[in-house]
Amino acid sequence: MVNKVILLGNVGRDPEVRYLDNGVVVTKFPLATSETYTNKSGDKVTNTEWHNVVLWRKLAEVAEKWVKKGTPLYIEGKIRSRSYDDKDGNKRYITEIVADNMQMLGRRSEDPGSQSGDQGFGQNGDSDSNSINKGDSTADTFGVDSGPQQDDDLPF
Repeated sequence: MVNKVILLGNVGRDPEVRYLDNGVVVTKFPLATSETYTNKSGDKVTNTEWHNVVLWRKLAEVAEKWVKKGTPLYIEGKIRSRSYDDKDGNKRYITEIVADNMQMLGRRSEDPGSQSGDQGFGQNGDSDSNSINKGDSTADTFGVDSGPQQDDDLPF
């Protein structure tokens, strides 16, 4: 059996970060994916789906530092459905994407360390590595690389 999700979309709001009692970090945010097509009338139609993304530990720390509303992301993970009781005691159901891998796409012009608005993202200054895996022990040293990101850097 396989439970694998790949999403390419934009963050809908700034991530919500929580530190659990045991020191574990969890980050949640909505991610929008869109599909555009032309209908029979020749009009362009865009359908947007919203996904609840959850990141744990090092991935959550990276998202807390770098991810903001509007950030384009590539997310790999698995679908998880769960239920909980809301504040009124009603049972609620939610489907989430628990991310195993996150890749930042686009450019970050508001980074105080960047010299120009076309700096790409990278890990440890390595322009060939701009993704973070949940088990990556170097995720906390994630930084900005020295060159612009090229279209052929995209994961597809």
